[in-house]
Amino acid sequence: MPPASSTLQRLIKIPSQVDSREGWIITVAALTALSVALGAPYVAIVALKAIAADFGGYRSTPSAATSLAMLGTGVGGLGMGWLAERVGVRWVVVFGAVMVAAGLALSSGGEAWQLYVGHGLLIGLLGNGSINAPLYVYITRWFEARRGAALALLSGGQYVAGATLPPLFERAVAAYGWRQTMLGYGVVVASVVVPLALMFLRPPPAAATPAPAAAGGTRAAPHKVLGLSPASAFALLAGASFLCCVPMAMPSSHLIALCSDLGLAPARGPALLTVLLVCAFLSRQFWGWMSDRVGGLTTLLAGTLAQATAIVGFIVTQDEIGLFAVAAAFGLGFSGLIPAYILTVRQLFPAREASWRIPMLLLTGMSGMAAGSWLAGRLYDSFGFYAPAFATGLAFNLVNASLIVTLLTFYRQTRHRVAFS
Repeated sequence: MPPASSTLQRLIKIPSQVDSREGWIITVAALTALSVALGAPYVAIVALKAIAADFGGYRSTPSAATSLAMLGTGVGGLGMGWLAERVGVRWVVVFGAVMVAAGLALSSGGEAWQLYVGHGLLIGLLGNGSINAPLYVYITRWFEARRGAALALLSGGQYVAGATLPPLFERAVAAYGWRQTMLGYGVVVASVVVPLALMFLRPPPAAATPAPAAAGGTRAAPHKVLGLSPASAFALLAGASFLCCVPMAMPSSHLIALCSDLGLAPARGPALLTVLLVCAFLSRQFWGWMSDRVGGLTTLLAGTLAQATAIVGFIVTQDEIGLFAVAAAFGLGFSGLIPAYILTVRQLFPAREASWRIPMLLLTGMSGMAAGSWLAGRLYDSFGFYAPAFATGLAFNLVNASLIVTLLTFYRQTRHRVAFS
């Protein structure tokens, strides 16, 4: 087998091609970098009760830090997506990795303002904001026919992080404390993500053809998207993204604390989160395959209904075996949503607009996740248990489903008009 350096040299010499083996190699490298970088907020999630104990017992404090990291990641993607188009994704990702490491170091200081600034500004806005959205835009330029599958693989980064890191963080926090765990993981982020970016993130191939203008492959008139103005169609899609991500964040951010409240062994919480995220990663590959065949909007509707069904289980389930089953079902259900939203943007709008539309859509999704994580903590502080939070998430999920049905209705009406025109 040739060494990695010679393989990399051959890739540099060969012109880049869409849907090539090279694109898949780069996607795996991007997945690894994204998994490591997005693992940073999981330290606060795993150590939620320990951090809360240092800040007066209020779980809303570490929950707010996690929410700020999510929100910052979304906001930062807007500017960093634009910057990556001009200076190259490689250097933007390198900068982001350094900022994530700095954010973890600052957050370990032990003051509330350090936790908020470290997570919101450094880990979120400047750190993962420079990695998450730029990599999504970048990978879409490497694929046409298999774009849904590639996005599904890349978007599994959060689930790889969530499935593998919480058990390690749980042991590290128990042995060394949450501050030392944050410091140590900052070193890991910088030492893994920076070399990957420098080695693999080369310029993508030039776009050969404009993106299709309808979610099922039917072209719409240039001035209309699904029979609506582009702004109206995008607003509906972004609103749906926000609404679906509010309930999506609740179990992921609070499952470990929920298990502790129910008296389960300390290792059960990270294990449940691992089950949820492993199921999410594996099923996401199915959702990616499905979206390449039936379109983004249809995949969105199926995914949001599956997520709504699973979140009901968190409201009514209290025992360990039931929670394992519900966690697996939730992972299987919600995992196809984010890549389906991104695929829908590429199917509805021109490729030249991807560098701002994809980060904007990710911002609304991250805003929803930030709201969901904080809201669950706030409702727990008010009621003393999590059922009201999950019920609120279900309500958001049902409104989201109604928006997706509305978009699908417009799509079918547009397709009907095109077929009979």
